[in-house]
Amino acid sequence: MSAEEIGHEHVEAVRAYRERVLAELRKRIVGQDEVIELMLTSLLAGGHGLFVGVPGLAKTLLISTLAETMSLSFSRIQFTPDLMPSDVTGAEIMEEDTATGKRTFRFVKGPIFCQILLADEVNRTPPKTQAALLEAMAERQVTAGAATHRLDPPFLVFATQNPIEQEGTYPLPEAQLDRFMLSIHVDYPSFDQEVDIVARTTSAPVAPVEVIAEAEELLELQRTVLAIVTAPDVVRYAVEIVTGTRPDAPEAPEEVRKFVSWGAGPRASQHLILAAKARAALHGRPHASREDVAALAPAVLRHRVLTTYQAEAQGVSADALIAAVIEGRG
Repeated sequence: MSAEEIGHEHVEAVRAYRERVLAELRKRIVGQDEVIELMLTSLLAGGHGLFVGVPGLAKTLLISTLAETMSLSFSRIQFTPDLMPSDVTGAEIMEEDTATGKRTFRFVKGPIFCQILLADEVNRTPPKTQAALLEAMAERQVTAGAATHRLDPPFLVFATQNPIEQEGTYPLPEAQLDRFMLSIHVDYPSFDQEVDIVARTTSAPVAPVEVIAEAEELLELQRTVLAIVTAPDVVRYAVEIVTGTRPDAPEAPEEVRKFVSWGAGPRASQHLILAAKARAALHGRPHASREDVAALAPAVLRHRVLTTYQAEAQGVSADALIAAVIEGRG
């Protein structure tokens, strides 16, 4: 589908999908509207999402419930310090033909061979196992021995991470962080929302949800998102924001020069535009705007901006620096 072929009915299908998903998710999830919006943005833009929040905020429940609403294969991997790469990707095993005595190798697929992968507490496993995800996230394939195995589309990784637990955790390498389209901050519910959560979860079993989309429907919605029109000035605006996070860039604000050691790369610009297109389509608009770009910049950039020790000592966050960049761009 091209930009010329997109019509009102295509964009309306994305908006209607959003409403149907929200209705199902709200059977189990209280609040977290911004988190759900970002998750759907990531899903429809075809990008991976990293959910960061303390335990008990329903990150896992949210992702698994989303998978239930779609007729897609789903796997959950609980990442632990003793998890091996083969536990994620699979392994070749030797088999012997009882009739001939001939031995051959056969590849047994691991849980990564699915369409939605929930990587739970992804920072609790060593870098060697984290790296097992990298090829799949980047190229939608797994290489084992001399063979390459394609992953069924749409393949998406939704990972969760606990930001406060330090013992037994391993920071995600920058190359892997860059593969996540969005870093989604999951915060505590409000007081009234927490009262509702406790009342719901202590008096009745988990509510069932309905399947509302098949794989081909989701792929069609993703094609619609790609066809959303983005004006040249919106693209330039997105690139200006991304380059503004680089301390050696002429347009970088003073705060970035002082508190950032490494800024976001070109993939961030690509992801920012794709996410802006998805946000526009989710709200029934055939054109992405500067407002879409500005709204999504924190989620696209916060995990790609490496701050200095001075920033950490003075309590200057990546989000604050991104806000300064956006403000500088008007």
